[in-house]
Amino acid sequence: MNTVKKHKGGRKPKKHPSIYRYAFRLNEQENLKFLKMFRASGMNTKARFIVLVLFEKEIKTVKLDWGTMEFHTLLTHLFNQFRSVALNYNQVVKILHQNFTPAKAEFFLKKLEKQTIELKTISENILRLTEELKKHIRK
Repeated sequence: MNTVKKHKGGRKPKKHPSIYRYAFRLNEQENLKFLKMFRASGMNTKARFIVLVLFEKEIKTVKLDWGTMEFHTLLTHLFNQFRSVALNYNQVVKILHQNFTPAKAEFFLKKLEKQTIELKTISENILRLTEELKKHIRK
């Protein structure tokens, strides 16, 4: 009289199974609005989305502006290049003073100064464009 339970196999039963079913109909405008909200929510299933809306749980919608993200990526890349230019600038000045006569070093430093002024103008334009983008995003 051994009372060993045999395993039946299959999926474990859920603790709180969803056994109640409801159906509703939407007109075309309502359906378009529903689909727009569903896509904006980023959820995978419409049923789960409907349950969350019915019980007033917070639904997060994320709107990505790919143009702004691309601009941010390029700006970050450009910032990294500016940092490397600054490091190289210091190294070049040091090498000029070590390896050249004072007259030649001064000549090359003047050339470097002209390039630095151009770089400053470009960086000011970048800052201006970034400020314009910030104003645009806030609208």
